[in-house]
Amino acid sequence: MVVLLGIGLLAGVITSVSPCVLPVLPVLLAGGASGRKPFRIITGLIGSFVVFTLFSSWLLTKLGLPQDLLRNLAIALLFVLAATLLVPRLGQLIERPFARLTRFRAGGGGFILGVSLGLVFVPCAGPVLAAVTAVAASNHVGWRAIVLTLAYAIGAAIPMLLIALGGRELGGRLRVQGQRIRIVSGAVIALVALGIAFNLDSHFQTMLPGYTSAFQKHVEASKTAQQQLDKITGAKPLAPVGTTATGSLPNYGPAPALVAGGSWIDSKPLTLASLKGKVVLLDFWTYSCINCLRTLPHLKAWYAAYHRDGLEIIGVHTPEFAFEHVTSNVQRAVKQLGIPYPVMQDNAYATWNAYGNEYWPAEYLIDKTGHIREADFGEGSYSDTETSIRQLLGIGASVPTTEVANKTPTELTTPESYLGFDRLDTTRYAGSKLVHNVQVTYTAPAKLSQNAFAYSGAWTVQGQRIIAGANAGLDFHFHAKNVYLVLGGKGSVTVSIPGSPATTMTVNAYKLYTLRMSGKVDDALLQLRFTPGVQAYAFTFG
Repeated sequence: MVVLLGIGLLAGVITSVSPCVLPVLPVLLAGGASGRKPFRIITGLIGSFVVFTLFSSWLLTKLGLPQDLLRNLAIALLFVLAATLLVPRLGQLIERPFARLTRFRAGGGGFILGVSLGLVFVPCAGPVLAAVTAVAASNHVGWRAIVLTLAYAIGAAIPMLLIALGGRELGGRLRVQGQRIRIVSGAVIALVALGIAFNLDSHFQTMLPGYTSAFQKHVEASKTAQQQLDKITGAKPLAPVGTTATGSLPNYGPAPALVAGGSWIDSKPLTLASLKGKVVLLDFWTYSCINCLRTLPHLKAWYAAYHRDGLEIIGVHTPEFAFEHVTSNVQRAVKQLGIPYPVMQDNAYATWNAYGNEYWPAEYLIDKTGHIREADFGEGSYSDTETSIRQLLGIGASVPTTEVANKTPTELTTPESYLGFDRLDTTRYAGSKLVHNVQVTYTAPAKLSQNAFAYSGAWTVQGQRIIAGANAGLDFHFHAKNVYLVLGGKGSVTVSIPGSPATTMTVNAYKLYTLRMSGKVDDALLQLRFTPGVQAYAFTFG
């Protein structure tokens, strides 16, 4: 229980400082400045977000009401609250019937403002929200899902409360200009509501880099977190079937069938059986997920470049919130986003569950025989995915790759690097030949090129991790400010970088460890020495 609460709280805090929360911050500031009580705003936000996430789709279905009713109602409430600030006389007329019941004049409007924000707040979708939404879609909401959602909402609300309190402090200092503050606050709330109504918030968010993506991914995708989330969803991770030739992609077996839970958009219904002979990329996404939207330029570029060579992309639209179930909303989003490939609605999560998926976005690459050959989760690994597409299509080096900016990092750094053989980048691994699942002694070269790495000493290289033996070492020529490594087991790691004193850190939990923090980008050799039993999973650079 404590672990589950911690995961939810931390994931919520990370979300609250991500680009996804920016559209609601002006409303929180304006609400506090105009006299709305911050604690009531946040209470309303937490309550409506939890209920909306877990139960709204089921409730609206039972009542036969449109799935986007609550979101539209919330936008309308924001306009009403804005009007009461812009036109005080109108506010008095609206408040009068509710004065005794809700103490509207004493701050009930703050609670209503919070409820409205909870219904329009669309956080960055990570594994925590994916797990909650998956069980909510199948109407199997248990106590674990409720606890996790509540913890997530509280974690996200803590920094928002500070913003609202800041707005109240600002309003208190400028009390003599009370009428002007009301007008400005009303205008801000109205403009934000208008922007949300026309989905301008999504366009604004996608212009910014996903500066919290790496932290979100490693907090929510850690081994401990996945064990807790798997208890909620019952999902099982993919595992390779048999062995594959050296340098080839792993084979995860036959891909599950596509089970539509709604309409096919811009396409007749497709089946994987009918697509045999083509390479198929399934993109699990949802149109309000900012992380998903940032992958679209890459998907569209691949479709344009490789569709004639046999690549088919299918967008599996698995909704995170109730309003994303509505076919017309998805059709509008597909048109506005300029998506050229087929999109399938997965409203019942049948395809999501068949793949055991836990992420938005997630890419499953299926070969010409119908077998899954690669699964990639989250943002950032675009060049790796394109390399795999070209490999399965048999496209040679003479054909140029696509050129689309990767907006995941804020600056050019060494890419995320997995250490287990399932997702190890063989173009950057520079050590002696890998041996799977058996402890052997490795030798690192005397010199490494930029972004290359190598093992030394005794290691057992498994699918998702490497396990240290005697004299285990790892050398990495990195280009970044900061270096992070996911570690597990028990023991210690000695970190050496030229020009800096060597340090030794204790490993006693499965989590992301910080190996280096710096104010400037360096191009340097990182040398790590491990005690036996320590496990290493993946590097992230910032």
